[in-house]
Amino acid sequence: MPDSFPEIGDYALLGDCASAALVSREGSVEWLCWPRFDAPSQLAAILDRERGGRFELAPAHWRRVERAYVEGTNVLDTVYETGGAGRVRVRDCMVAAPEMEEGVAWPDHQLLREVTCEGGEVEVRLRCDPHLDYGRREAVWEDRGALGHFCPDRGGVLVLRSEIELRPHPEGGLQGRARLAPGDRRFVSLSYDAEEPATVPVLGEVASDRIERTLAYWRGWSARCEHPGPRRDAVVRSALTLKLLTVAASGALLAAPTTSLPEHLGGVRNWDYRFCWLRDAGFTLRALLGLGYVEEGAAFFSWLLHTTRQTVPELRVLYGSFGGTECDEHRLDHLTGYRGSRPVRVGNAAGDQLQLDTYGTVVATAWDFVRHGGRLDAWQSRLVTQLVHEVCERWDQPDEGIWEIRCDRRRHTYSAAMCAVSLDCALAMGEAGLLRIPAERLRRVRRAIRDSIEARGVDRESGSYVSAFGGHEVDASLLLLALHGYVAPDDPRMVATWERIDRELGEGELMRRYGPGWGDGMPPGEGAFVACGFWAVEYLARLGRVDEANQRFDRLLAHANDVGLLAEEVDPDSGRALGNFPQAFSHLGVINAALALAGPGEAGAPLRPGPDSKTAAEALESVPKMAAESLEAVR
Repeated sequence: MPDSFPEIGDYALLGDCASAALVSREGSVEWLCWPRFDAPSQLAAILDRERGGRFELAPAHWRRVERAYVEGTNVLDTVYETGGAGRVRVRDCMVAAPEMEEGVAWPDHQLLREVTCEGGEVEVRLRCDPHLDYGRREAVWEDRGALGHFCPDRGGVLVLRSEIELRPHPEGGLQGRARLAPGDRRFVSLSYDAEEPATVPVLGEVASDRIERTLAYWRGWSARCEHPGPRRDAVVRSALTLKLLTVAASGALLAAPTTSLPEHLGGVRNWDYRFCWLRDAGFTLRALLGLGYVEEGAAFFSWLLHTTRQTVPELRVLYGSFGGTECDEHRLDHLTGYRGSRPVRVGNAAGDQLQLDTYGTVVATAWDFVRHGGRLDAWQSRLVTQLVHEVCERWDQPDEGIWEIRCDRRRHTYSAAMCAVSLDCALAMGEAGLLRIPAERLRRVRRAIRDSIEARGVDRESGSYVSAFGGHEVDASLLLLALHGYVAPDDPRMVATWERIDRELGEGELMRRYGPGWGDGMPPGEGAFVACGFWAVEYLARLGRVDEANQRFDRLLAHANDVGLLAEEVDPDSGRALGNFPQAFSHLGVINAALALAGPGEAGAPLRPGPDSKTAAEALESVPKMAAESLEAVR
């Protein structure tokens, strides 16, 4: 039943930098994929209330609920008031960094839940009912007495241990109830090992210690955030969210931890976002280095080049979390989908598309890396050079563009502009002795690209840039022309473009990707794209309209849920969160907009070298000494 689904924005995120879970305000974990983000789910009630599977822990009855992450961490506290003096706190986390301590082994992955009565006498209930392989198989539990309950799963094993007595639930899974008095505390653990024999986690004080260690890990990590500017709380929360979406073993950053949460309720715009998009690369590196997360930035850049190395000179639109290119899209027709939004998809056919802007993104990200003190190895320089040559050969081809249209290819203005930006960056790196490139050829091609854009990518009536050559519509990617350094923010054409985008696509502080007549090969209907709103904030800050940018920024932050998480999209009419959740692109938008607002005095400076910018040698001399030393230490 559609009404039995929580709002998308009612979920909070838990994770261990290898996998993730979503837990609702009602204390129900309704999305979990172990051992990896992109593994088949064990819990997926967010996509099907009956077949998906869930893990519930909450008072049997309650009147009021409040929740928040423990400050500076990804550990979630949910407080329930049951009426009268009844008050219960549920603390949830995925245990950080499983390790061997004092001869004790820990599971590969552990979701640890602590319930504490803080007032009155309260009955709490527990139900754990996984449905394996995206709901295609029910869990079969084996009671092993003091060791807990075991369930095999694709060669691995789930282990449920509980200080609340368990028994079979008549509708599936295991259940338990306990009446708690003030001060009473119980632990429940669901863990996963990739193979048997499984590690049986210890509860009680040992479990309490694991939570404390997890808190200390996240506090230590978030304390490294160097953002001195506005809305530090929102920036830190965004950084913590991005860290949860980062694959520790590879350095990759996922777009989102979920699949098929709809961009339009009841519609077909339901995609699998458990992949890494190259288009996000420039935003990611800027955000990480801008906040002082040098190790994470270096790890991400290493993943980026190692991953693209396997397909160069071709670039895929997206890659798996460990660099794989397998992303075949198929449907899970046995699932109802979120509130009837079908089909539910696994895999993403966008991986086979052509997005020329990705070439520009990777080359420009290499420039950002060295501009902040990084150093390219010989093979990395060769790889970037190969991409530059590919840009010279392919820049004038039509493509699917940044929005991954599912219709005929077009000559997208943004794609062409990123090709020009890539040559700007390549020439700068060549001048600095970092690349061996045919500079004169690159200058000729760069001029040809710019002449083509200025001749065919401009609407003569309004003076604005347009989405596709020969067209008249605008889309929000055109804001990135100024943010990526193709054109100055105060250039008359850029200002005209902004005015059209704000007028035609703006919904207050929110921004749609494109208008209804733009055409993307799909049925109409989607919300405002959250990241585009933050691009507008960054653009206004760089234009010098800082007060206006600040006002928009605050209104956009109000669209985060109660624990500070942002969806991919927002319905401008209802304010509902839409799309996969939470969305890395949205939280990258928060950070980069905040960084732009933190330095309005330098906001108008180009982010990347253009034809008229200062020389590469001068740019490299301005690298912050601390960032350069930190990057060198990482390498």
